[in-house]
Amino acid sequence: MRYISTRGKAPALSFSDVLLTGLAEDGGLYLPETWPSFSLSEWQAMRGLPYPELAARIMRPFVGEDIDPGTLRSLCEKAYTGFDHPAIVPVTQVEDGLFVQELFHGPTLAFKDMAMQLLGQLFEHVLTERNSHVTIVGATSGDTGSAAIEACRGRDRLSVVILHPKDRTSEVQRRQMTTVLEANVTNLAIEGTFDDCQDLVKALFADMPFRKDMHLSAVNSINWARIAAQIPYYVYAALNFGAPEQEVSFAVPTGNFGNILAAWAARKMGLPIRHLCVGSNRNDILTRFLNANDMTMKSVMPSLSPSMDIQVSSNFERLLFELLGRDAEACARIMTSFRATGHMDVPAEAWETARSLFSGLALDDAATEAEIKGLHDRSGYLADPHSAIGIAAGRRFREAGVPMVAMATAHPAKFPDAMVAATGIRPALPVHLADLYSREERYRTVPATADAVKDAVRAAVLSNA
Repeated sequence: MRYISTRGKAPALSFSDVLLTGLAEDGGLYLPETWPSFSLSEWQAMRGLPYPELAARIMRPFVGEDIDPGTLRSLCEKAYTGFDHPAIVPVTQVEDGLFVQELFHGPTLAFKDMAMQLLGQLFEHVLTERNSHVTIVGATSGDTGSAAIEACRGRDRLSVVILHPKDRTSEVQRRQMTTVLEANVTNLAIEGTFDDCQDLVKALFADMPFRKDMHLSAVNSINWARIAAQIPYYVYAALNFGAPEQEVSFAVPTGNFGNILAAWAARKMGLPIRHLCVGSNRNDILTRFLNANDMTMKSVMPSLSPSMDIQVSSNFERLLFELLGRDAEACARIMTSFRATGHMDVPAEAWETARSLFSGLALDDAATEAEIKGLHDRSGYLADPHSAIGIAAGRRFREAGVPMVAMATAHPAKFPDAMVAATGIRPALPVHLADLYSREERYRTVPATADAVKDAVRAAVLSNA
C-alpha cells in the first residue's frame, strides 16, 4: 500500500513512513493510492470477531507489508487491553431505531483513545525497528492531547509536545494533559483558539529544516494512521446490525471532520452505509457547507462542547480531494485560496455529491443543554455535550428500517458543569482519575507565534535527549 498527498507534490510513501511523517511535505494530507475493499464473504467472516482482532483485520490492507499480520494483531491486542468495557465499543439503544455506540471506555474517557492507543503501539514498533526517535507535536481542542499523552507517556523513542488553547478546554480535559509529569511530555497553553494551535502545528511542519532537525511527527488526524485506526468501530457496529446485508447510518459529532471521515472510508471499502450525519455546535461551518455550500470561516466561539470549537476542519481536505475526482492541483488551489480568503469555493457538482451522502445539524448551547436533559428524561441515558449533539443529528435524519447509530465520543464526567446545569447530576470520574483535581499540574503558557512554539519544542527535545 502506497499513500499520496491531496496536493500532489509530495512523494508517495509507505504506511510506516506516513505514520512517522504525518503532514505531507507539500502541506497536503496523505490518502491511500487505491482504496482497499472487502467482498461480501469477507465482511461476513468478520462477524463476531473480538474487537482487537477485527481492528487488525481492517487495518491490514492499509498497513500492507510494513507489519506482518501476526505482529499487527498483537499490537491491536495490547492497544485495547486497558479499556474498561469487555466489548470495547458497546452499543445501546436510546430510542426506536436510534442507537449509541460508546467510544469513551479507554484510559482518557474519549473516542481519541480508540486510535491513539493503537498509534502508540505502532510508533513504538516502527521506531524500534528503525532504531529512531521522533518528536510528536500535536494540537488539541480538548481530547486529542490527553489521549496522545496517555499513549506515548514514558516511551523512550518519543518526545511529545501538545498545544491546547488556553482556557478553552474543560478543567478535566486540561488536567488530564497537564498532570502527566513524565519527562518526555510537554504541554503548551497557547494564547489563542484551537484553530491557532492547529495552524501553529502546520507551520512547524512547513518549516522543513526545523521539521527534519527535530524529527517531527504528528498524532492529530492529519496523520492518516489516526483515521485508519478509527474505521474498525464503524465496521463493528455495522456488522452487529446485519451488515453487509443490512444498511446502517451513522451520526457523528465533529469539528475537525476526522471521525466521520473514518465512517466515509469504511463506506469506500464496501460497508453498506446509507447516510452520514454531521453534528455541529455553534461553530457550524460544516453544517453550513452541507446545507448551503457555505464554507466560510467565522470567529471561533466557546461552547459547551469545546472539542468541536473549530472553524478550519483539516480532514475536510481529504474528502474534497475525493469529491474533485482526485484532482490534486484543483484541491491545492482551493485550499490555498481558503486559507487566504476565509472562503472555500467548492464546485457545485462536488457539493451535490457531498449532500447525497452527508447531512448536517447544528445546535447552540441552549439546544445542546435541552437535548442532554430531554434524552435523560426520556431514556435515562446521560450524554456529554458532544455526544448529545450527535444523538440529536441521528434523531433528525434517521429513516425507517435503517438503524441509526450515533457516536458517543466522551464520558459525561469530562464535562461536569454542563451535566449539572442540564440534569442536576454530577457524573463521577472513574477510579483511576478520582484524584485528578488534586494532582500537580505542569505546563507553559506561550503566545500564538511559530517562533515561541519552536523554542518550546527545541527545549523539550533537548531536555529529553
